[in-house]
Amino acid sequence: MLIHPWDAARDDAEWQQWLAVHDFGQLAVNGPAGEPPFVQPLHFVYDPARGEALTHLARPNPLWGALEASPDCLLSVVDDYAYVPGPWQADPDGPSEHGTPTSFYAAVQLRCRAHVVDDAAEKSVLLNQQVGHFQPEGGSARVALGEAPYGRMLSGIRGLRLEVTGVRAKFKYAGKRTAEVRDRIADRLADRDGPGDAAAREHLLRRQRA
Repeated sequence: MLIHPWDAARDDAEWQQWLAVHDFGQLAVNGPAGEPPFVQPLHFVYDPARGEALTHLARPNPLWGALEASPDCLLSVVDDYAYVPGPWQADPDGPSEHGTPTSFYAAVQLRCRAHVVDDAAEKSVLLNQQVGHFQPEGGSARVALGEAPYGRMLSGIRGLRLEVTGVRAKFKYAGKRTAEVRDRIADRLADRDGPGDAAAREHLLRRQRA
């Protein structure tokens, strides 16, 4: 992923706060020799204090063999994206049709080393952490070894702790444009109000204020 200086995260807090509420991504794992990588969409929980992401997958998932052969992997998260038409980005002193179309998006890539969790008690803890993150209001029974309703299901999954060894973060929101052009884009995003436009506009304005 190319990251220009004006698109880079300002600090770790920027991408960590974004990742706290963007918890669905794709885990890319090296495939067998001569084959493309395996890519698995999944929910996860990022724990900044421990520097790891937590998730789980069904035991028959083909990623397990690939992870055991090569535990280095990449967790990629992309969201808050919007298409920006060329005229919105045009220089104020030039023709509007000479503006360059582009994409706005936020992206965080976590380079990880995978640690498989097969111990049933450890899996219970991991699953309860995930449910606590996604269902803070409760409503589901806790996972406990040997207890209904989930205890008997533990053998059907494997847990995964992804130890983060590197981070690349990008917030591509007109960082190199003038304030006048950024204001114009913000107005156009508000007018269009399509899927993703409000989030993209907020990033643009937030980074402009910083």
